[in-house]
Amino acid sequence: MVSLVKDIKIGKRAMITQAQQYMILAVFGATLFLGAAIAVVMKSVTKIGFSASVIMAEDQSIVSFSNAIRDIGICPKPKGEVYTDDELKKCSPDTINVSSIPGTLRYEILKTTASNKALESVANQSKSSCVNPKTGKNYTYSELEKNYDDAGEDEEKLIAAGNLIRTCSALRVIPDALPTYKNEEALLASVDQIFRDSGTTPESLRPTEESGLAGFGNNLYTISVRLSIETGTKDIHVFLRNVEHSIRNFNIDRATISWGSNSSIEFSAFGTAYYMEPSSLLVSTKTIKPGGK
Repeated sequence: MVSLVKDIKIGKRAMITQAQQYMILAVFGATLFLGAAIAVVMKSVTKIGFSASVIMAEDQSIVSFSNAIRDIGICPKPKGEVYTDDELKKCSPDTINVSSIPGTLRYEILKTTASNKALESVANQSKSSCVNPKTGKNYTYSELEKNYDDAGEDEEKLIAAGNLIRTCSALRVIPDALPTYKNEEALLASVDQIFRDSGTTPESLRPTEESGLAGFGNNLYTISVRLSIETGTKDIHVFLRNVEHSIRNFNIDRATISWGSNSSIEFSAFGTAYYMEPSSLLVSTKTIKPGGK
């Protein structure tokens, strides 16, 4: 009887121990499952956050490019906030009449700046190609504008009319005043023309090595020239006055004056002119990594 009771107690203990083991295994399994589920959820959240960051960056890029295209006047204004693929495919900059894109950079250049009377008043003599064959005189801006508007959407006529505006309107003053590249021959020709307008001839005229970044911006550069003249005081005064009135800016950095022969004056100087390299849109690359870094 005692042996039977002991056997029953031992059996119950074994069953309890086995149940505890099952419970421990079940809890352990549940813990592993929960941990795996949490890991999967965290990974999914990270992927979702990363994808959202990429989409946001792409949207910002699309908006930036759309704003640049619209503000420059490459394409007509989009119907929505940004250009669609169809709108970009249909866009042809050479066939767009600037009258249809008011407020853009292109409009301001070809309409407002090109008709500026103040710039036109200091323009150089027009080229032979700027003579209107119908009148025998230089094109007026109203004639240039009418010629452009009459081109309609004809690509070839629009290009020709646009080139005529750039060459024969007040716009031609801008590259004369601030060229887009280093051209020493053109600089010397400009100075020589000032000498001619002053009624004098230079003793020497040559470029120097003192050129480089002007310091006023990232793409403004200097180009220097050395000149000398031997003449009377009146002629030197006229020359300096014409330099001051030149559409192209010249800075006389250093100058020396000495008596020459026959009561003449020797005037030597180092002058600086400027040119600006063309500006362009800066396209940057943004790297996005998971975790917000």
